Amino acid sequence: MRIASVATAYPPYRYPQSVITESIKGFRKNKSIESNESRLMDRLHSNCGVEFRHLMFPIDSLGRFSGFGESNDAWIEGAIKLGQQAITTALERAGLRTADISAIFFCSTTGLATPSIDARLTNLMNFPTNIKRTPIFGLGCVAGAAGISRAADYVRAYPKQYAVLLAVELCSLTWQETDESIGNLVASGLFGDGAAAVVLAGDQTPLAMKPRTESDLPCPRVMDTRSTLYPGTEHLVGWKFKDNGFNVVLSSEIPDLVNKYLRSNVDEFLADNDLTVKEICSFIFHSGGPKVLEAMEQSLDLPPHALEASWTSLREVGNLSSASVLSIMEDYLLNKPGKPGEHSVLAAMGPAFCSELVLLQW
Repeated sequence: MRIASVATAYPPYRYPQSVITESIKGFRKNKSIESNESRLMDRLHSNCGVEFRHLMFPIDSLGRFSGFGESNDAWIEGAIKLGQQAITTALERAGLRTADISAIFFCSTTGLATPSIDARLTNLMNFPTNIKRTPIFGLGCVAGAAGISRAADYVRAYPKQYAVLLAVELCSLTWQETDESIGNLVASGLFGDGAAAVVLAGDQTPLAMKPRTESDLPCPRVMDTRSTLYPGTEHLVGWKFKDNGFNVVLSSEIPDLVNKYLRSNVDEFLADNDLTVKEICSFIFHSGGPKVLEAMEQSLDLPPHALEASWTSLREVGNLSSASVLSIMEDYLLNKPGKPGEHSVLAAMGPAFCSELVLLQW
């Protein structure tokens, strides 16, 4: 199985972090905010490692949606628009049409839709009527890596077929006006809006079998995947669903979990593939936040700048939840692929608490 292409799509509205922070202060608590909370928000947002973020709707629309129904309708509208853009670009880069796709996987954790977004895009973009659809909800930040794993499972079973993975997250629609928790304040400074699409090719597709030339985009092979659930940690990150919609649960214990489990997970995964950490040319990691990235670096004893692409993504667009690791994968495909035969590890962590590892060979 090969990753044939990756493409991101961002909303047109992009703002500096400081502008977003001041706008959030304006819509909280009926346009007033206590001075101590204002100072706390300034401190938390400035420590997020984020300089810019994209928002699906203009910043002056923050707080204008009345309840969960209106905000979810806005999510559906935005998910369709960004999803179509991301898929169209990914297919163009792979030299494929919608008619070539046999399966579509859709992941998001910031909105709900029935029919699902993949069904709506199937009609809108003229995918085959017999396309196999798999909507995935609730995996949070880990869903981008997990989506690659599940789509790879599909093309492993059907090696003559192509599959598309789409991740869309409109995190700004989940920021809550009256939630004074540290988790909500951090989330409103960390998460941004965006989408990413991945095309995966089975080993017996023309794209996977054709000889590669220097002018072709690299198509790394998915060699193996690994899902790991950490028991008794489901309370650390996720959502509480209330009348006003999605209320974030975001524990400060997450970096400690990374330090506790990531190294052993990666070592065991690589050992099963006769590899070690030192033999990996690049680490394509979800940009979960400064403390999470630092924990990843420390846990794996990585050299300086090993996660520079993840830090850059965090700085330029914020944490995109499931789409983050895919946007970083796009950067590697377009700008810094490995040499033929080298290996990379793509990874993300998310609710449950859990990790997803993907071993790639260039």
